[in-house]
Amino acid sequence: MELKRVVVTGLGAVTPLGNDVETTWENAIAGKSGAGPITQFDASLFKTQFACEVKNFDPSELFDRKEARKYDRYSQLAIKAAKEAMEDSELDLENEDKDRIGVIFSAGIGGIKTFEEEVGAYYLDKERGPRFNPFFIPKMIADIAAGHISMIYGLRGPNYATVSACASSTNAIADACNLIRLGKANVIVSGGAEATISPSAVGGFGAMHALSTRNESPQTASRPFSASRDGFVIGEGGACLILEELNHALARGAHIYAEIAGSGMSADAYHLTASHPEGLGAKLVMRNALQDAEMRPEDIDYINVHGTSTPVGDISEVKAILDVFGEHAYKLNISSTKSMTGHLLGAAGAIEALLTILAIRNQIVPPTINHEEGDNDPEIDYNLNFTFNKAQKRKIRAALSNTFGFGGHNASVILKQYE
Repeated sequence: MELKRVVVTGLGAVTPLGNDVETTWENAIAGKSGAGPITQFDASLFKTQFACEVKNFDPSELFDRKEARKYDRYSQLAIKAAKEAMEDSELDLENEDKDRIGVIFSAGIGGIKTFEEEVGAYYLDKERGPRFNPFFIPKMIADIAAGHISMIYGLRGPNYATVSACASSTNAIADACNLIRLGKANVIVSGGAEATISPSAVGGFGAMHALSTRNESPQTASRPFSASRDGFVIGEGGACLILEELNHALARGAHIYAEIAGSGMSADAYHLTASHPEGLGAKLVMRNALQDAEMRPEDIDYINVHGTSTPVGDISEVKAILDVFGEHAYKLNISSTKSMTGHLLGAAGAIEALLTILAIRNQIVPPTINHEEGDNDPEIDYNLNFTFNKAQKRKIRAALSNTFGFGGHNASVILKQYE
């Protein structure tokens, strides 16, 4: 069968760089860091005391006080991003078949703050007995943001969450694209959200030595591809893409940001948390994405890399890029927007796909910030263009976005100019 074409017709974001798409993009292009001291709990006894938090987010703008109590922060961020994307898409839901509009929206962890609060209260006050909030379970589960979005807008199409650690929302976008390609839906609201600036998440990742401990300089802590990198900076936020079948979008005169050319998935099958040192899973996922898109390596102009600023991960991704792209790798722009947003875990793929779309639309590559002259890792080839410290204008016909997760989960999506 002939697969249908899929385009992006709406964008929404709430991130450490801004509480909407425009502000997030402007700060990304300016090379600003979203990192700072943790304000959501007392982190003074933790090895890592900083994060990339969403700033000045007010749930009362979306819900009344009673209603807000039904949502974990991650769901609140998801709904905020979805609301902006739906408005941006200008979908007329009164005249749409809502049976053919779905929601595939992910989190890697979900409502960890709710879990902490409820379980913590039980163990700290055993005398009160097992008195749990009736919203405990629906606030916590990782699929509930997708459910909330569908209920708010009355969308009755495919509805679920993909959970694959830090690859979760790239998998969500890939699944949404494939369902539309196959004619299973006209439109799918897709993306991811995460809110893990909490004691258990920061403590847990810290115990694994996964987080940077550069407490004296949070804004320079995320430094992908620099020799002095010492771990990722945990972040929170949400991003949403409205994916739509091309003819459906054209029929209603929708604004088209970009086309989704294809996607790939793979597994490292190697280690609980570390990427394969030779980047075997990363090579496979990029090749799978190129094959799905029916594109050659030479067709790609920009890669928004996973680039978490971890010692092993950055090296293995560079090795994979060199293997897959060969000599063309030296003609690419490569950047890690995590250097600015921090690592949004399950939401990383969505925000990075969104920033990649805006890079294509504006023909500007956002930078990899915090690289200092001479801070070079001998295992990294600096003849590659990592777009260090300053955004670069260039022609971008097509771009690749990579996300890799604990458990060896890899997902990539290719986005291109709509023609």
